[in-house]
Parts: sequence; structure tokens; C-alpha cells
Amino acid sequence: MRILSPSKCLLLTITTIAFAHNINAQDQNLTLNQDPKFEQLLNEKRKINTSLSTNDTYRIQIFSGKSDEAKKTLSDFKRENSNIDGTIIFSTPNYKVLVGNFKTRIEAEKNLIEIKKRYKSVFLLKPGK
Repeated sequence: MRILSPSKCLLLTITTIAFAHNINAQDQNLTLNQDPKFEQLLNEKRKINTSLSTNDTYRIQIFSGKSDEAKKTLSDFKRENSNIDGTIIFSTPNYKVLVGNFKTRIEAEKNLIEIKKRYKSVFLLKPGK
């Protein structure tokens, strides 16, 4: 092991401090360019997450069956009723199309009557079921 002389030690210390002083790794500004569709997808996800809760609202089930048919049924329903929310839930072995987030039973039954005119096997789901 070699011992440095005080002058070499001082020179090494000053050089190290000079180089460390010029390091600016943490001073850089970061600009994030985000695709606008990303925020749109996040909003859709938030909307889906809030609509999945069946504990506090009445829902109407309009279909139960295969995945492709469920997607088509939901698409048709949304085209005809743009003001009523709808979602697909998987419940082994079927996919179920649930529509509406009705606060009261009266409101749900009023919409049930209208929806029954278009869809065959329609029924009301109570909160918590």
C-alpha cells in the first residue's frame, strides 16, 4: 500500500471537488410527451370501474350468453340508448350485459318496461344481489 504525500493528497482532493462541482445530473428538466389517447383510456377505465358496483344501484340484465353475442348486444343497446350506461360482466360460464345505474326502484322499473319492448329475457337486479 502506498501512502500519498500531503501535496498529492491535496491535489487529488481539489480535482475530485472540481469534477463533482460540475456534475448536474439532478438539475435537468424532464418533459413528458403523452399520447392524448392515454388520458381518454384512463377516463374510460374510471367510468367502467364506477359502473361495476351493483351494491347501491338497480341494474337491468338484458343478456346472458357467449362473449361475442354479449358485445354485440351491448353495442346495439348503446347505439339505441346513449343516455343509459352499460357493461359486460363475466359470471361463469356466461357473459352478462347489465345496463343502467338507477338510484330508485321506480326509475329502474320505468326503464325496464321500455327495454322489455326490445329485448327478450330482461329482468331487474336489486342492490346487493
